[in-house]
Amino acid sequence: MSSPSRTDLDLDAVYAFLLEARLRTGERVTGMARRPERGSNLGFGKRIGDGTIEAVSRLTDIGVGASLESSLERIDRALAKLADGTYGICDDCGRAILPARLQAAPESSLCVPCAGRATRRMPPSRR
Repeated sequence: MSSPSRTDLDLDAVYAFLLEARLRTGERVTGMARRPERGSNLGFGKRIGDGTIEAVSRLTDIGVGASLESSLERIDRALAKLADGTYGICDDCGRAILPARLQAAPESSLCVPCAGRATRRMPPSRR
């Protein structure tokens, strides 16, 4: 029994899914980048603990925003690969990306081994 190949994927459905994901993610990024309404900013108080919730919320928003921007980059790369006929081919090693990975994460441009190596190369996050 042969394993499924990338040609077994419905590339039109993948394209439609990625376009929809790009639209939703772009809307979220735009919403986060929007300036707050006048008077909605709360200042930090003088007592210990004042403003902690606001500070944590801002830090969380920064992390979410960075994650959304990274998602947009991956989606755009997958759309470009669909356009040039290289969708399903790993950007690092040139081998086929398993269809199961593409079904689970259609924006993937790296095979599992290469994605694992890329994750290990990333610098540790500061805390």
